[in-house]
Amino acid sequence: MRDTRESRLLLVLLIAIAFALITVDIRGGEESPVDGARQAAATVFGPVENGVAAAVDPIGNAIGAVRDSGERHDRISVLERENAELKARLGSDDRNRSRARELDGILKTAAAGQYGIKGAEVIAIGAAQGFSWTVTIDIGSDDGIARDMTVLNGDGLVGRVTTVGPGTATVLLAIDPDFTVGTRMEKTNELGFATGQGDRPLSVQLLNGKAKVKKGDRLVTFGSQADRPFVPGVPVGEIVRVEPLGGDLTRNVYVRPYVGFSKLDIVGVVVKAPRSDPRDTVLPPKPAKPKPTPTVTVTVTPGQTPPENGEQERAQGDGPSPGSSQSPGNGDTDPAVQNDE
Repeated sequence: MRDTRESRLLLVLLIAIAFALITVDIRGGEESPVDGARQAAATVFGPVENGVAAAVDPIGNAIGAVRDSGERHDRISVLERENAELKARLGSDDRNRSRARELDGILKTAAAGQYGIKGAEVIAIGAAQGFSWTVTIDIGSDDGIARDMTVLNGDGLVGRVTTVGPGTATVLLAIDPDFTVGTRMEKTNELGFATGQGDRPLSVQLLNGKAKVKKGDRLVTFGSQADRPFVPGVPVGEIVRVEPLGGDLTRNVYVRPYVGFSKLDIVGVVVKAPRSDPRDTVLPPKPAKPKPTPTVTVTVTPGQTPPENGEQERAQGDGPSPGSSQSPGNGDTDPAVQNDE
């Protein structure tokens, strides 16, 4: 439409009419003369508005999801981090409790044998290409550690110190084939030498070829001159196999060590030997043997039917069961005589 004088007058007229209708509608309220026209318009254009809204809602939701995704991702990250920290803390607590138990066992062993010890942590194992069974501990010469000191834990003999640095030391384990320690049998005091065999039981050669030994017998360290490299009385293990007697001057037995060498963590280095040989006092008490369960034997005379449980109980309550013997006493009659009569 061209911008002419007539078009401007028409526009002003339409605006005036619109204001007049609005004024009449507001003053009329529910009885407004344009209410019918408004309802008709709602009937015509309502479905169109709903359709447009349905089409636009997914887009709006997607926009909202994109807007909120950053906050949700941050919250998930926070929860995952808190969960990981909780798991790490729980795992650390379990490990600390385990290490506390190990340290408590070492202290009890040291107290029983009167050993002066320094605690250490195993921080490395020996190189596989070295063909030796060794571990590295986190204390050394700066901590008073020297070569040929005995190493133990709460279970027994771990090994001996072979190499010492300022802050670390190497321990040769008792299961190494190059490891040998003097042993003493519990109670009998039979002496021998134990040699490591890797993951197999220790081989012990007893000096007495006729020594009386059996499975389950226990051994401790015999000790060395000046207590280097071994202090006396440290538990070694128990016998699991005994070779038969022969004509040899010595006798071989095989001993399962008390220490679990595949799970070493906390150990103690003996820096001060006991004043006297503790002998067997460091060994733990043997568990009590279970008492045998008493059994009841019932003898049945040939040709008779064994009594049922109820009849047997009544027979035991009334007198001797059939087929049992009873010595005649004062006023008693021999049952055998009664049968003959």
